[in-house]
Amino acid sequence: MHKLWNTFLSGSMAAMMILLAAGTHQFGRAQNPPAKKNYKDNGEADLYNKVAKDAAGKDWKSTITDLDAWKAKYANSDFKDDREVFYIQAYSGTADFGKAVETASPLIDRGLDKVFDDPKIGPTQQLMVLFTTVQAVTQVKNPSPEQLAIGDKAAHQLYDLNRKPEGVGDADWEKVRTTQLQPSAKATMLWIALQPGAQAMAKNDYPGAEAAFSKALNDYPQNAAICYNLALSLSKQGKKIQALYEFERAIVIDPTLGGTSDPAKMKDFADKYYVSYHGSNEGLDQLKETVKASPLPPADFKVKTATEVADEKEAEFEKSNPQLAMWMKIKGALADTNGEQYFDSSLKNAAVPKLKGILVEAKPACHPKELLVAVPLPDAKTPYQAEISLKLVDADDKPATLNGKPEANSEFQWEGVPSAFTKEPTFLLTMDTDKTKVDGLKVTPCAPTPAHRTVTRKK
Repeated sequence: MHKLWNTFLSGSMAAMMILLAAGTHQFGRAQNPPAKKNYKDNGEADLYNKVAKDAAGKDWKSTITDLDAWKAKYANSDFKDDREVFYIQAYSGTADFGKAVETASPLIDRGLDKVFDDPKIGPTQQLMVLFTTVQAVTQVKNPSPEQLAIGDKAAHQLYDLNRKPEGVGDADWEKVRTTQLQPSAKATMLWIALQPGAQAMAKNDYPGAEAAFSKALNDYPQNAAICYNLALSLSKQGKKIQALYEFERAIVIDPTLGGTSDPAKMKDFADKYYVSYHGSNEGLDQLKETVKASPLPPADFKVKTATEVADEKEAEFEKSNPQLAMWMKIKGALADTNGEQYFDSSLKNAAVPKLKGILVEAKPACHPKELLVAVPLPDAKTPYQAEISLKLVDADDKPATLNGKPEANSEFQWEGVPSAFTKEPTFLLTMDTDKTKVDGLKVTPCAPTPAHRTVTRKK
C-alpha cells in the first residue's frame, strides 16, 4: 500500500522549497508577530523565539520541550494556534506521526482559512498544517478511523487549496499546486481509502475487507489497485466469479496498479486465474470487454466452472455419440484400480446394449469364429488397437462362424454378453455375441478352395 505514497513523496521536496522561498518561518519570529496578536510579556516573546530557533534548526526534541514550557506558562496565548503549528511540525519531525495528525485535527475542524486569516503569513501556515498532516498520516502504523478521517480532510483541503503564499509568483504557485500538491493530495486520498480494507486483510477479516474495498471502489471506480485488492478479498472467501471479474477489470484499467506492479506479470496472473476457474481461455476476450462497463459485476454475471464446462461437453458428447459414450464409461470403470471387481460384480454375464466399433481383425480371416474390435474416439489415429473380442455363438450359445470374409476397418454394431476380461498386459474385454446380432459388418464371399488335382501315373 505504501507504494501508492511514492507520488506524494516525490512532490514533497518541491513543495517544501516553495515554503522556504515564501519565508515559511516568518511567522515564527517574535519580532514580527501576526497582526492583532500580542505577547503577554517579554518572557513569552523569548519562548516564542526559542521555539522558532529550535524549529529552524530542526531540533525537534528541544522544540517540543520548549513548546511544553511555553504552553504551561502561557496557555491562553494569542499565539496558541501558531504554537500548534510548531507542535505539528515537531511531532512529525520526531516520527510521532499519530500525534502530529491528532494535533492538526482541531485546527482543521475550525477551518484553516479562519484560524490563519492573516493575509501575509496565513496561507503559509495553512499550507504547512495541511502538508505536514497529509505527509504524517501515511506514516502512522495502523491508523485509527479517526486519524484516517483527519488525514482525508487534510488531503481534500490541500487539493482545493488556492491561497498563494506571500513571495511566490503566480505561475510558480499554479505549477506546484497542479503538478505537486494536488497529485500528492489525490495519492493520499487513495491511500486512505485503501486502509480499512488493508487492515481487515491483515486480520484475515475477508468479509470486512470486501466491504471496505467495495466502498472504496464506489468512491474511486476507475482505480485498478482497489479492484485488485477487492479481488484478493473475494478470492480468499472462495467468491471466484466475482474475483476473476475484479482481477480482469484491474488489468484492463491499469495493469501497473498505479505504477506499483509489473504489467506483464499482473496480466498473466489475472488470465491464469480465469483459466484455472473456467478450464480454458474461451470467453476471456469477451470478459475483458465486459469489465469495462462497471466497477462491480452485474447481478446476472456468470462464468462456468471447468467442471460445468466438462459436464456440458460430456452431455453433448453422450447425446451425439451415445454408443461411444457408453463404451467409454464401461472402459473407464474396467481400467480403474478396481476394474476386475467391477467386471465380476456388475458386468459379467450382463446384457450390454448395442455397441458400435471397427473391425481390427477376424480370426480366421474367412468364416471367422472371433472378431477383434476397436471402439476409437473420433480423433483417434490408425492403426486401431483391439479392445473387445467378440466370440461368435449361435442361438444355443454354441460356437458359431460367420459366412464369408469380414472386411477389416469396417464399422458395425453388435449386442453381446461379457464373459471374460483381462486388464494386463493387454486390455481386452471378451463378449459372447450371437452372430445374428452382428449388424452392418461388410462381408465378402470367401475365395473358393482350389480343387485337388489327381495325377495319373503312366504304366
